[in-house]
Amino acid sequence: MWILPLVGYLGSIVGFCFLTLAIASGLYYLSELVEEHTVIAKRLLTRLIYSIIGLQIILCLVDGFPFGLSLMGVVSHVIYLGNMRRFPFVKLSDPLFIASCVLVLVNHYFWFQHFSEAQQRSYARMSSMYDHPDVPTFTEIASYFGLCVWLIPFALFVSLSASDNVLPTIGTEQPSRDDGKNKRQGMVKVIVDNVLSAIGEVSRLAGWKKPEERF
Repeated sequence: MWILPLVGYLGSIVGFCFLTLAIASGLYYLSELVEEHTVIAKRLLTRLIYSIIGLQIILCLVDGFPFGLSLMGVVSHVIYLGNMRRFPFVKLSDPLFIASCVLVLVNHYFWFQHFSEAQQRSYARMSSMYDHPDVPTFTEIASYFGLCVWLIPFALFVSLSASDNVLPTIGTEQPSRDDGKNKRQGMVKVIVDNVLSAIGEVSRLAGWKKPEERF
């Protein structure tokens, strides 16, 4: 067969593009939703952080998760909580924001290494091919990463605004002013808008799109 594999590759590329567009559209909608309900979003994220801290403590006490990694996870979420001081505003040069970005990667690496080593030790202790390894399932591991490692950073990424020239909200610091017409934009919306602008510029330079046409 020669054509069917090419059809499979083409279908995979098209499916990946549609999936990417669907995720971008969902993030864009969530970012707009947070802009309209800032106070509710801040309250929800704060309670979610406390819930995950409690969950990590319970996993350490009941299921025997490593104390060091659990402590790192708790400290990480305390630092994530520090980003709520001026929610939904964030400065990309803020040490707390930079530390949060680093801690996301550090937590992912060390927890991935922990589960990988636990699986290797479990298989090494098996004396027969009929023995059942005592390791967490893929669903359990993926759920832990989704809830305890990536959920809060992802939610903060969707919710926070990267602009300093924004309108103030209750409980936030007064932002810098320019001409009074600036409004807050979430980081996701800024990224999507910049990507669309870049695509439009490339299309215009390549002659695929007239200058007056817009996405």
